[in-house]
Formats: sequence, structure tokens, C-alpha cells
Amino acid sequence: MAAGDSAKDLERSYFDVLGLCCSSEVQLIDRILKPLEGVHHVSVIVPTRTVIVLHDVALISQLQIVKALNRVRLEANVRMKGEQSYQNKWPSPFAVVCGLLLLLSFFKYLYSPFQWLALGAVVVGIIPLVLKATASLRNLEFDINILMLIAAGGSVFLKDYWEAGTIVFLLNISEWLETRASHKAAAVMSSLLSIAPQTAVLADTGEEVNTKEVMVNTRLAVKAGTMIPIDGVVVDGNCEVDEKALTGESFPVSKQVDSNVWAGTVNLNGYITVKTTTLAEACVVAKMAKLVEEAQSNKSKTQRYVDKFAKYYTSAVCVAAACLAGIPAALRVQDVEKWYHLALVVLVSACPCALILSTPVAAFCALSKAATSGLLVKGAEYLETLSTVKSICFDKTGTITKGEFSVSNFHPLINNHKLLYWVSSLESKSSHPMAAALVDYARAHSVEPQPDNVEEFKDFPGEGIFGKIDGQDVYVGNQKIGIRAGCSQVPTNESENNEGNSIGYIFLGSTPAGIFSLSDSCRIGVKEALEELKFMGIRTAMLTGDCQDAADYAQYQLGGALESVHAQLLPQDKAKIIKELQKESKTAMVGDGLNDAPALATADIGISMGVSGSALANETGHIILMSNDIRKVPIAVRLARKTRRKIFENIFIAIVTKAAVIALAIAGHPLVWAAVLADVGTCLLLIFNSMLLLQGTPSKSMKTQCLSAATKVQKQGGCCGQDEPKHLVVQEAKESNSCCARDVIPETEDNELVHPLIDKKGYLSEIVIK
Repeated sequence: MAAGDSAKDLERSYFDVLGLCCSSEVQLIDRILKPLEGVHHVSVIVPTRTVIVLHDVALISQLQIVKALNRVRLEANVRMKGEQSYQNKWPSPFAVVCGLLLLLSFFKYLYSPFQWLALGAVVVGIIPLVLKATASLRNLEFDINILMLIAAGGSVFLKDYWEAGTIVFLLNISEWLETRASHKAAAVMSSLLSIAPQTAVLADTGEEVNTKEVMVNTRLAVKAGTMIPIDGVVVDGNCEVDEKALTGESFPVSKQVDSNVWAGTVNLNGYITVKTTTLAEACVVAKMAKLVEEAQSNKSKTQRYVDKFAKYYTSAVCVAAACLAGIPAALRVQDVEKWYHLALVVLVSACPCALILSTPVAAFCALSKAATSGLLVKGAEYLETLSTVKSICFDKTGTITKGEFSVSNFHPLINNHKLLYWVSSLESKSSHPMAAALVDYARAHSVEPQPDNVEEFKDFPGEGIFGKIDGQDVYVGNQKIGIRAGCSQVPTNESENNEGNSIGYIFLGSTPAGIFSLSDSCRIGVKEALEELKFMGIRTAMLTGDCQDAADYAQYQLGGALESVHAQLLPQDKAKIIKELQKESKTAMVGDGLNDAPALATADIGISMGVSGSALANETGHIILMSNDIRKVPIAVRLARKTRRKIFENIFIAIVTKAAVIALAIAGHPLVWAAVLADVGTCLLLIFNSMLLLQGTPSKSMKTQCLSAATKVQKQGGCCGQDEPKHLVVQEAKESNSCCARDVIPETEDNELVHPLIDKKGYLSEIVIK
């Protein structure tokens, strides 16, 4: 009981920490918060200047955590749940007054005493700098505040007051600009993490309650235009639901009785009653938010290298600056002030903030873009790995195909009317997609399964299932289950194999008792996804435990889009093939079920189907597709490659700007204020460059497909050469889905066919055919 109470008192609190500049402050925050009694875990997200603390509210409050952070001048405040507080809409009074005094000091050319206003600007603007530097020294941290304080003090010592004032003003104003830029970059992620509503309406009483108080199997009322508060099943009514925030699905999804609905999605029309299937903290959207938070805290390999390099870089440059100032002074060289200026320029260049920010900001923007596109990436390192993948393997059932089986033939080999009852009773205890088809087939033939009568049930991944019922040892599965049952020869059914159906076998002990076949079809968009991956230079393969004929039939449906097909594989066989592919290049695996877990874990990148996939697959996968749309796989690859390019661009910019300033100083123009401007300006440039990842652009091959479709519209009429339209009206497109990538052409309310088209600028428009 005590342990349960303690766990109940744990609270996850969010803090906006404006003084968090780069990852060098992370260790400082850890040293401050982790020793505090009641603090269980601390997570720091640098790009959004956010600190997440899991703490015992009975031992330490949010206010105490804020006070602890503010003792070192980190400017922390509590973020209320569901919003991202942003208080610094305007620069601080210190920055404003400093800037005004610095501006007035230019009048020294008209009246010389105005030059002293620059010194006044230093005095005013240096106050927050001194406070932060003092706090850093108290905690034995050597950061940008100390470096800039030395630079400003050095300029005052050299009686260059305007330069000192410029240094102080640029530092103050840059912190405000970086905070604003970070706030904009974080807005996408902030809205994602707070999409689930905090209240729910009870269907029986109409009372509005907190979602935390709602138990499983509670009936909730969801009106049109409101969000579904908790995952559940529709028990009354029907409607259309917008699932874009959760799955990235562009079109509304129709929901009827027995349909699953998810928290955070919007009921567009109609009134439904939902019976909850989970608690609020265990909803899909809550798990998604937790994964996104954890992903932001994970560092990529490149980021770890950059952080490690930055530690040595700062120390080495500081020593170099000290030598540049000390050696000429000791040797009493002429123009020693030029050497002092050069030393100050080098010292300012020792600040590694721009270099350290080059990776996490780009990774954060990429994770935000992925999450809003229905892709959950568990860490920046997985995006980095995905960008180098050259081979992607796919499971068949439930991944390439819909996994919605129907029994096309059930052929008993023995004269026993209980065979279908035994099989359906066993299958009702299995989670395989084929199981539901057999259970539905039995009920359609007035046979009600009784799973409670099954004893010693066992699941053999890649083979089938076993159980005892009515004293019979029943085996159901593929050909491999016959070997386990002890049957020396497995019966065949050539006619069904030729149709590409999946064949199943039933054994009573070692005696063949029946054969059944199930049909399945490929998902919409799989062929387009495979062609897109091929266009990107990625090899594709199918790994399935199904029979060879069923695998070949799926390949036939896809028009031979897969480069290789491997059938009749056990889970360990899939993992073995992936290991062979890994000898040549990085390899990814896409799967959804229990049989895919070993392959997902073996692959360099495991991509699991989210809402439809099994819980084990989601735990094993590094990337989760929140919908069943395989076309998100090439989207993820493109995003990963673009992120990698942005990171290299950022690193290049950070290094080149510092090198340029130092080169300028060596050439005889040691401008300290220019070094400060280059440092803070680079930080802003990196943030804005990384924010370009938040923009969505259509893929190259999709542009080609749509342009091809547009040509057909002009020459032949219609998307795929249908009748010539009478009148074309170009409208702004709402979504970027190509008609070539969908089986069904959407219609407007007036029954007008809608065709997408890429315009000259590369933007998608809609052509309405009247």
C-alpha cells in the first residue's frame, strides 16, 4: 500500500528555463536537482529550454524546484499543463536601456562627452551578465557568461567603451532573440504533447469529470466538434473522426458501433457513446507523448561527438587566448594592444554554443515534424541511422497486406462435425490476424467458439498453435506445425495454392484433420511506397512465414515492385536474412506482429506498425508508424536524410564563421564586437536553418507521378486517361496526396471529381472537374 501511495504522489512537472543556452548547462541542472529529496528523474530538452522533473509532491513542490534553479540565475518558471508559457515577448529592461545608451553614444562625433554613454551602456547591460557569471563560478562552471564578461572587461581596460557596450548589448539581445526562435520551434511539439483533453463527459449522467478519474468500461458522451478524451470502443452512434493529429491521416475516418477510437482525435459530426478500454495515462496519445519526450532527451552519435569535441575545444582556445595576451606582454612587443584585441577575439570564439546547438536543434525539429506526420521516432540516433539505410525488409501479413483475412475454403479430412468448433475455440485465444477470420467463419456457420474449454494452449511463432479440447490434441498452423505434430507427410491443395491464398492445416495428434485457405489483399499505397524507396536507391525485400505461393501472389499484386521475396520463414530465419543484408549495408525492418519482434530487434532500424501493431512490436521498433500507411516509410527516410544534411550544414556554418572571424583578426582587424555578433548570429542562423525541417515538401518521385498524371489530364483527359473534362477549376490543395497514390478519387459535395496537380512552383493544387 505504501508503495502504491508513493507512486500515486509522483508528478511530472514542466519548467521553462530561459537561462538554458546549450547542453553545457545540462550538467549544472543535474547537479542542482538530482540531489534534492523527492526528485526521481530529471530530463532536459535544450532546443525548447525545457526541464521535465518527475518528483514526489509530498516531499518537494514545483515552487521549491523553481527556487533551486533560480539560485543560479536560470530564469525558471512553471509551465502549466497544456500550454507553453512565454513571458519574454519583449527584451529585458537591461537590454533596452543598454541599447538606447549605446545608440546615443554615436553622438560623440557631434559632442565628445556623449562617448561616456557607451560606458554607461556597459554598466547597465553587464548587471545580468555579472549575476549569471557569479552563479556559474559558484557552481564551478566555465560558460559563455564568463567568457563575455572577460571580453567586455578587456575592452573597457583597453578604453574601447563602444566595443564593450556592443558586446554586452549583443549578448543581452541575442538571448531574447534565441528564446523567441526556440519558442516558435517548440510550438509544434508543445501542441502535440497537449492534444488530449483534460475533461470527459459521462454518458449516463452528463457530468463533466477529470479524465484521470475515469475508469475502464466507463461510458462517455462525445458530441460533434469535440475531442475524444480516452481510448475506447463506440457502443452507440456513428460519426467521422479526424485522426490527423495522431496518425497523420489526412482524410476523416468513419466510425460505427464496435469501431476503435483514440484520445486526442476529433469527432467531426454525429454523436457517439464510447466505452473506455484503458485509463487516461495509458492511452495511445499519452504513450506517444512519453515516447516523444524520451526521444528529445536521447542524443545522436554526432551530437555526442560534438559535445565531446566542444569540451576540449573551449579549453584549448582559452589557453591560446591567454598565450596571445601573455606572451607579447612579457616580451614587451610594440602595439601590444593589438595582441590584446586578438586575444579577446580568440577568447570570444572559444564559446562553443553555436557548435553545440548545431545538432540538437535540427534533431528536435525533425522529431517534431515526424510526430506531426504520424511517425514516432524514439531518438535522434535512430533518425541518423535511418539516413544511411540502403536495404528495407517488409513483413507480409498486416504490413504489406491488410491482414484482414477471409476464409475462402474449409475442407475437413475427417468425418467429425466438431472440427470447426475445436479450431475456432483454439483460434479465439490467438492474436494472429488469421485467427479472427476463422472465428468469424465459425460463427457464420452457427458454431460458437468456447476458449474456456481449451487447455494447455501454446503459441509457436512462425508455425501455429496447439491446445487440448474435449480430450483431443489439436494443432493448427502452416506446414511446419505438421512436423511438430509428428506428421511425416503434410497434405497439399494445389488449386488453392495457385490462387495465391494462405494455406492452413489442422492435425488431431499426428493425423491430418483438415485444410483451409484464407485470402488477403495488399494495402493501398504499398506499390507507390516501394517505388519511392527504389527511386531513393534503397533495396526492398519481403520476409514472410507464409507459403511461397501466397508470397508470390502478393508480389504479383505489387507488379513486381519488391526486389526479392523470402517465404516460409521462422522468426529466427527472418533475423538471419537481415544479418546477411547487414554485411553489405545498414538495414531496416518493417513489421507489425509477434513474429517480427526478433527481426525488428536485429535490424539497424526497426519500424513497427503503431495502432494496428502488437504491443511487443511497438516496444521493439525504433520508429512507430501511427497509421497503417506504408507510404510513411519513404517519408521517414527522406526526413532522416534531410536532417542529416541540416546537421552537417549547421556544423559547417558554426565552424566557418568562427574561423572567418579569427582569420579577420589575424589579418589585422581584431574586432571583438564582430566576434560576438558572429557567435550569437550563428546561433540564430542555426535555429532558423533547422526550422526549415518543419516545412513539408512533396517527394521528387511523387512530383514526377503527379506531373505525369497532369499530362494525362491535358492530353487524354482524367487522372489516368479517362474522359476529357469539360471545365477545369484550379483550387488550393488541402493535402499533398497524389491521385496516383490512391485507389479512390475523392469527390466533393456536388459529386465533382477532384484531381491533384503540381503547379510550376512545386505546390499541389486541386483540379475540380464539373
